[in-house]
Amino acid sequence: MTDNIKVVILCGGFGTRLREETEYRPKPMVYIGNKPILWHIMKIFSYYGFNDFILCLGYKGDVIKEYFYNYEMLNSDFTVGFGQSKHTEIHNTHDEKGWRITLANTGENTLKGED
Repeated sequence: MTDNIKVVILCGGFGTRLREETEYRPKPMVYIGNKPILWHIMKIFSYYGFNDFILCLGYKGDVIKEYFYNYEMLNSDFTVGFGQSKHTEIHNTHDEKGWRITLANTGENTLKGED
C-alpha cells in the first residue's frame, strides 16, 4: 500500500539556530552519531515501508546531492580495479535497499509552500 506514496522532505532552511554547524553544511546534514539528521528521518519512514523520497533542496543543497550520489561508496567497503580491468566491486552493502531518492533544487531563497 505504501509503494506509491512519496515522502516529501523540506531540506532548504538556513538553519540559523545551529549556526556553528550550518555554516559549512545544511541543517539536514548535521550529524547525530555517525549519520546526518536527514538519514535518521528517512530511516524512520523506511521502517514503516515508505521508501520513495523527494528531497526539496535549498541552502547548500549540493552537500545533500553529493552525500547521496556517493552513498554506496561512503557506506560500504569496496574494491577498485585499475587498468584494463577497471571496475568497482562493492562489499558489505548498507541496509537501505529499495530507497528511491529524488533531489529537487527548489532555490536557496524559496519560502515554504512557494512554487
